[in-house]
Amino acid sequence: MSMQQSYANILTAVGEDLNRPGLKDTPMRAAKAFSYLTSGYSQTLEEVTNKAVFPSDNREMVLVKNIEFYSLCEHHLLPFYGKAHVAYIPDQRVAGLSKLARTVEVYARRPQIQENMTAQIADALEEHLQPKGVMVMIEAEHMCMTMRGVQKPGSKTVTTIVRGAFAEDFSLQQTFLQMVKA
Repeated sequence: MSMQQSYANILTAVGEDLNRPGLKDTPMRAAKAFSYLTSGYSQTLEEVTNKAVFPSDNREMVLVKNIEFYSLCEHHLLPFYGKAHVAYIPDQRVAGLSKLARTVEVYARRPQIQENMTAQIADALEEHLQPKGVMVMIEAEHMCMTMRGVQKPGSKTVTTIVRGAFAEDFSLQQTFLQMVKA
């Protein structure tokens, strides 16, 4: 069964008339939208980063903050969205800065939970950059918590991962947090 047919079945199951003007092409549009929202499955990190890693003598923290993302909760298929803050301590190599945002996108475009997405981003940076340390923080609002369930709009979930030098040096974590807040 096609995704388009599945959406048609869902709309029919909730009592909608697929022939009504507003819904005529909705199953097709919904299938296209869902394909886009899950496009992280069809991308590899190598493709989106183009292996853009460059030699560098920099040994200080590199932070890209406020990377907006949109993802889907794997439990309800409802959106969660927010900002990712990604930092690493280079070890003779740096990545093109846009590649950090693209890394976030690859993992955001998959149904999953925020905790796993945070770890996947850190794992990808460790694997491809082999830095001295990585820290990732994600702040997100979950529609499964705001528009259904407990219904608490504005509540944010914050997840962090610290690896390498960030795990060993609490002052690096504090510097990261200060830079994110600035």
